[in-house]
Order: sequence, then structure tokens, then C-alpha cells
Amino acid sequence: MNALIFDGQLKLTRDYPMPRAPQGETRVRVLRAGICNTDLEIVKGYMGFRGVLGHEFVGIVDDDAHPEHPERSPERQPKEAESKGRRVVGEINASCGACPTCLRGDTTHCPNRTTLGIVSRAGALAEYLTLPTRNLHRVPDAVSDGQAVFTEPLAAACEITDRIHIRPTDRVCVIGDGKLGLLCAQVLQLTGCDLLTIGHHARKLAILEKRGIATTTDADAVRGQFDVVVDCAGNASGFDLARKLTRPRGTLVLKSTFHGGQESSFAPIVIDEISIIGSRCGPFASALRLLEQKLIDVDALTDSEFPIARGVEAFERAQQKGAMKVQVVMA
Repeated sequence: MNALIFDGQLKLTRDYPMPRAPQGETRVRVLRAGICNTDLEIVKGYMGFRGVLGHEFVGIVDDDAHPEHPERSPERQPKEAESKGRRVVGEINASCGACPTCLRGDTTHCPNRTTLGIVSRAGALAEYLTLPTRNLHRVPDAVSDGQAVFTEPLAAACEITDRIHIRPTDRVCVIGDGKLGLLCAQVLQLTGCDLLTIGHHARKLAILEKRGIATTTDADAVRGQFDVVVDCAGNASGFDLARKLTRPRGTLVLKSTFHGGQESSFAPIVIDEISIIGSRCGPFASALRLLEQKLIDVDALTDSEFPIARGVEAFERAQQKGAMKVQVVMA
């Protein structure tokens, strides 16, 4: 099959082995996949990954789901959502289901997990992939293929409000006007908080302004501090700005992952008793509901699409300054 792989160099291969779904997993025929900033960091050396890239996708169940335990009663067999021919998206972390972390319900932090296109599992920038059947979610009819690709990053944005309670009276700042920053701002707006987004691109920030979200490209002009600051900058400088903007005993949410180090003084964090919250993967059901109800604008975040045969070119476009979501179509 066609697949976009990274083996120290990004390349398209036309004879990558088609995966077979092991017990408990389902094979999905990928319709389209998105290129994420994490993918761009991987080709710089992040996580040391080698193999098929990509973790944002929408596809069609290609084979009937293999039950994890064949002796299950009929009502415990795979859900209708995983039946052959259904459109699905998939959670990217494949847990073992047996370790103490999994048994306490914290499957996304399973120490034995593989992660689609990131850690020890072939990703979504290929014509087929496999995932545990339990990871798959049916896509509502009202959500287009192009919109469904945003489920994974939108779920990551929803994770913020799962980790912390944000009140309508809270003053909240999002740093970064990349794809994730724009999604986080839209999700946080739904809480009714006093929200500001700081970015570098007036064109991108205009997407938020149309939705009534205050924005600025001049971080130096921001006055006062915030109850909650969300760092989506995707670089080391974002953390330092976020720390300066967080009030004493406020909360700093870290969403950025990138290849490279972080040199910052943590003394001000101790002195100001700032809470730091790491936040990554999130609830797919919540993201799909927001997409179905048209509460989040993802169409404005779409940049361009390329066939898989031009996958390397798609990455080149995604790496260009100011680029939004680039999608790769498999057909």
C-alpha cells in the first residue's frame, strides 16, 4: 500500500505491507489524514520515531471488529460503531489493558502503550491502519470527512476543561495562534470566561475575532495577569511568556510538545505558587459532539489537501510559515 514514512528521511513508499488486525483490533481504510505539528517535530527528531507518520484521521472500518475475548456474551461484542463500512475516527493511544495504570482507568498513560504514528505503531498517513476496536468512534453523519480529521486535536483542546474547572469569571489567556491554539480558544470560549488569545498572525486571529474572541499580536501590550494561561506556542519562548502572564496561585496549562530543550528559571513558579498542568490527549466523544453541533469552526482552519502520492509535498506545505491544517487524501 502507499504510505508516508520517516526513516531519518521523509519519503513515500508504494509497497508498504498492508496491516493485518490482530485479536482485539480492527483494520481501517483511511480516507484522509491531517498533518500535525507533532508530525513536523518528529521529522526533526522528536520521540525518535521511525515508520508511518500521522495520527489524525477519518476512515472506514475495513473488516468486522475482532472481539478481544471471543467468549463474551453477544451484548459485549463490538459496538455498531465498529461494524464494517462505518466511518470512524480513533483514539491514538493503544493501551495494554492489564497493568496497574490501565486497571485504575488511566489508559492513556499506560506505560506499555503504543501511540499511532508516534510511538511503536504505524500511523495514519497510509491507506490502511489498525487500532484497538475499543479506540474507534463512529463519526456522525452531520460531520464531513474534512471536519472529522480535526477530532483528535479538538479532543486535545477539550482536555483542558476536563483537567481544570474554568469559571465564567476567570480571566484566561491562550498563547499561540496555530491550529491547536485556535481550537483551544474556541473550546474555552464555551465556558463564558474572559478570554484573550495572543498570536503572531492577524489572518489567523481573525478567525477568532469573527467569533467574538479578543486577540492581540502585541504581547507587551497585555496588562495584568490571568487566572489561567494555556501555552500552545509550540516553542520554548511560549512557556516563559505564559509564566509571566500567570497570576500568583494561578494555573499554567502546557499543551506544547516540540523537539529541543527548555531553559527557564523555576524559582518564580515556586515563589508565586503557580500550578502547572500538562495536557495532551482528550475525550473523542466530546469533540465529536461539538463538531456535530457546529459549535467549533474547523473549516476555517483547513489550508489545503494533497493526494497521498504528493505526501512529501504536503509536508513541505505544512512546514511553511503561516500554514494551517494540511490534509492528505488517500483515494
